[in-house]
Amino acid sequence: MEEKVGEIWHRFITRAADTHYPKATVTLASVSRTAGIMFRALGGDGALQVRASNAMEHYARRTFLQRIAGSNQHIELAWRDEEALILPSEIDYFPESRLNRDLYLWLAALAVAEVSDESTWFSRNQQFTLQTIERFPGIRSRYERLVEAHLSQRCNIDKLPDDEAAQEQAICQALRNPGSVQQLPHANKAPQPVPLWLHPFPPVPHPGITRNDEDEQHEKGETLNLNDDKRRKSERTEKPESQDKGLITIRMENLFGWGEFIKLDRSSDDEDDLESAASAAQDMEVISISQDSKPSSGALRFDLDLPAADNDDLVLSDGILLPEWNYKKHELRADYCRLLPMIAANATACELPSHLRTTAKKLRAQFQQLAPARIWQHSQQEGSEIDLDAFLRFSGDRAAGQVAAFDGLYRDLRAGKRDLACLLLADLSLSTDSWVNDHMRVIDVIRDALFLFAESLSATGDRFSMYGFSSRKRDPIRYHQLKSFDESYTSHIRGRINEIKPGYYTRMGAAIRHSSQLLKEQPASRRLLLILTDGKPNDLDQYEGRYGIEDTRQAIHEARQLGLQPFCVTIDTKAAEYLPHIFGNSSFVVIHKPSQLPKELPLLYATLTS
Repeated sequence: MEEKVGEIWHRFITRAADTHYPKATVTLASVSRTAGIMFRALGGDGALQVRASNAMEHYARRTFLQRIAGSNQHIELAWRDEEALILPSEIDYFPESRLNRDLYLWLAALAVAEVSDESTWFSRNQQFTLQTIERFPGIRSRYERLVEAHLSQRCNIDKLPDDEAAQEQAICQALRNPGSVQQLPHANKAPQPVPLWLHPFPPVPHPGITRNDEDEQHEKGETLNLNDDKRRKSERTEKPESQDKGLITIRMENLFGWGEFIKLDRSSDDEDDLESAASAAQDMEVISISQDSKPSSGALRFDLDLPAADNDDLVLSDGILLPEWNYKKHELRADYCRLLPMIAANATACELPSHLRTTAKKLRAQFQQLAPARIWQHSQQEGSEIDLDAFLRFSGDRAAGQVAAFDGLYRDLRAGKRDLACLLLADLSLSTDSWVNDHMRVIDVIRDALFLFAESLSATGDRFSMYGFSSRKRDPIRYHQLKSFDESYTSHIRGRINEIKPGYYTRMGAAIRHSSQLLKEQPASRRLLLILTDGKPNDLDQYEGRYGIEDTRQAIHEARQLGLQPFCVTIDTKAAEYLPHIFGNSSFVVIHKPSQLPKELPLLYATLTS
């Protein structure tokens, strides 16, 4: 009975204290594409991706009912950093969904503005608002609607203490007339949050939080990804001295909250429950990280199973030094990366897998139609027939007394040639070890795609080569030779394709630069650089995030300057967030059903080269 009464009371008091409008909720997932396009169209950084923010405690005054219900303690605000445009995961502040959607678009436009970081958050947000309205007058009416709707929901000034009332009055005036108030009056309580403004103190990543070489050596077992796209605040802390399981020696009635216990870790030899760990991580405002030498039986991001050296590929050279673009300093670091050319040492010749033979036969028949038809070559020094036109000209010149040469009196029926070359660069990173369905992994799909791609191009006679790559920081970047331009497609090449396996990470810029140099040397008027990947550029060091995206973008720009045609084929469902910035809007395609990649890739090549 007590539980039933408590449940009814909790439901009643929560609803009574709630000031949000769930029925009018607008989620970031439904507007992220529109908000991203608007942000970039208004001049925002095209490299920034749209991400969801995490709820943070605002410490402002709450109503009596809210204190009883324990609600309205957290709020999601928007901000912008070097990596992403962070917006609330959902907005339900207003009773009309139209206003909630307008707030998303207003925040995206507000994030475009630039002001001095030396100003206070109160003054800075007013300057943001003024800049946005002055630069884009059409958005003023939307802002005014949002201000009126928001002001009607803020605290009643008459019921506040004098210091808080002065503070609230200043905020309301700043919302109505941006720039009219220079300073925010001091008060003992934090001011009520302003959802129409950007975050007053955006969280920044701790400079010491990086993933080192030792981290992945201790990760074993099951992994679980947190796919909510939220940006979380983190900090580096020391490992608790005790390695034993903790024992609570105080009375349980004194236990007010788990946040009061500092440096109390969950021992790494405990039985891991990843679902519980993931749920806890999603609820935490700040994630503290410490370094430990003990292995864990589970991980929330990935595990890394490194191949033994005896089973590794054969290294072809000591390495090739390549530059890398540092977008923060706007400079190309010379000889910063080392690329290691490799080839499968134990690959044995094999036939095409049986499950691909029917499809390969159909593709070969289609691609044979792309091969140039046999045409007559005139004015040849030798051939199967006399060239009558050339012979008549020769006879006429001779009868007129002119000296005529005997060269070029024949014609011959010869096959034409397509003046193009293609290099296929395949991503063989660790992420390709994930499963696309109950029967195939990503690496299996890529392997089948390479098989059918090679079978199709061999039918046209086009010059092509295939390489794979993965990386482990900037040294080494493994570059696997599957087929060079000088090699014919044989059963031995099929053996190399059959031996591909998931590698490490995706330092894409260096692999693209080396591939561009190989393709540049081919004597063809049209040279296609085809990149096959399942995710965005990343690595263990600073290459994660925007750094890798900007370096890859610069590598693509360099390839175009060499006269090459880069094109990306990906199965990453989130590729639309970053590929337009790297390749442009018309130089990539997303295969939404990965299992169809083997069939789609050859047909895509036919479309690109028709």
